[in-house]
Amino acid sequence: MRGRVKNGALGSARLKIESTAMPSSKPHPKQAKSGLGYWMAQVLKEAEIAAQEFAADPVHDLRVALRRCRSMTDGFRAIDPDKNWKKMRRQATALFDSLGELRDCQVMMEWLEKLARDDDTSRHTLMAHAQARETVLKQHAERALAEFDRGKWQNWARLLPARAARLTPGSEPFQALALEKWTAARRLESRALKTEGPMALHRLRIAVKKFRYVVENFLPEQHEQWSRGLKEVQDLLGEIHDLDVLRQTSASLGAASAAWEQTLGREREKRLARYRALMCGAQSLWLAWRAGLPRGQQMKQAALRKLEAWSGFMDSDLRHSRRVTRFALQIFDGLERAGLLQGTNRNSRELLRAAATAHEVGRAGGNRGHHKTTERMIEGMDALVGWTRNDLEMMALVARFHRGALPHPAKLRALPREKQATTRLLAGILRLANALDADHKGTVRQMRLTRSGDYVLIQAQGLRADSALAEQVAGARHLLETACGMPVMVRGTVRGRNR
Repeated sequence: MRGRVKNGALGSARLKIESTAMPSSKPHPKQAKSGLGYWMAQVLKEAEIAAQEFAADPVHDLRVALRRCRSMTDGFRAIDPDKNWKKMRRQATALFDSLGELRDCQVMMEWLEKLARDDDTSRHTLMAHAQARETVLKQHAERALAEFDRGKWQNWARLLPARAARLTPGSEPFQALALEKWTAARRLESRALKTEGPMALHRLRIAVKKFRYVVENFLPEQHEQWSRGLKEVQDLLGEIHDLDVLRQTSASLGAASAAWEQTLGREREKRLARYRALMCGAQSLWLAWRAGLPRGQQMKQAALRKLEAWSGFMDSDLRHSRRVTRFALQIFDGLERAGLLQGTNRNSRELLRAAATAHEVGRAGGNRGHHKTTERMIEGMDALVGWTRNDLEMMALVARFHRGALPHPAKLRALPREKQATTRLLAGILRLANALDADHKGTVRQMRLTRSGDYVLIQAQGLRADSALAEQVAGARHLLETACGMPVMVRGTVRGRNR
């Protein structure tokens, strides 16, 4: 996003950037001007200053504070689904957007002063248009600022930084989030550079901006290394956008003189050339940034940690989910050793682990039918880096069938045939693992799976044969038995002996 155009030689339309860290109960002096709490308070301070006359600098500073709050909110919302993030962002966006046209108008005037010659008729026509628009837009901004609910904002400023403090800067969930944003931006570049069209470059600018904000707000080590390159790339794309807006406005007003068109074209090409120099080839910044983010198995691990963090904000009984996950993986590994997992692979184990981790998130909306809610919530997630959409669909189905009705063939028909069988098997494992901790008390402390001839034996330490828990376990075996084609016996043990 562009900031001010500097005096003297044509400078970058830059945004003022201070380093951003996560909120802390006792911030270090050097970190005092950072974090969500600081920037939410700064919005109120800058709003008071901007309201005086809506001059260019105060409007810019208010939008910087709002933008920081929105960018941090986007990062936290990807992991913490609390509704207050959405509410706060909606209010921030309403004020931010209401100031957008005014800021665009003020930036246009700054560009005109730097680029257009005094004797160019385009300058006078465009400047008169911008000045007239500025007067009207200041009135709109004044009304929007009057509607800004400071009371609600202050309440969110107390609530949300505390939630944000549960997430550690630089941690794997944020690395996964950054990689998702990097991937999304990288995909847009090919078309943008091929066409060099205003819309394609604008979409690329927005995507790069989202990547930059994740790094800036949540990955302090990477930001220290990449800040200069990220800022320069964002400035270049922002300036190209400004020049495109100037060209479009000139054309709409019939104020595009030949000299003015040449100036705009020349300045735009200079920035495109610099962008290509930075972002193309073996020394591309794209490659440098990607090298600093997880790869291979680390990438999958980071995505799983993000899923665990997301689940943790909604799961009221994390100990239960962790026990179920442990039991599910032990059953999977035992079946694998017994040679009963034909057609599965390491990805199947990761899918099972992910489904077990998230199988209770639907309880955030109430206990009734929570398994169905869980399915919808997983399907509604943004793509996890390293996971295909098909993977997410399977994960959602496995989590959904940890209880309730058995998976009907019609429910699985969207999946390839071999994945339908794998989904039923993983759901069967999760259903039994969940039953082993159905009382949520940790009654079953350990379990061991072995194959004994033509049946599978699970020895569950702490399970009593005459208990209600044993009855639930007995009913939960059926799906796994049909999926692996072999009876499954579950026996309780006390002090390591069969009971």
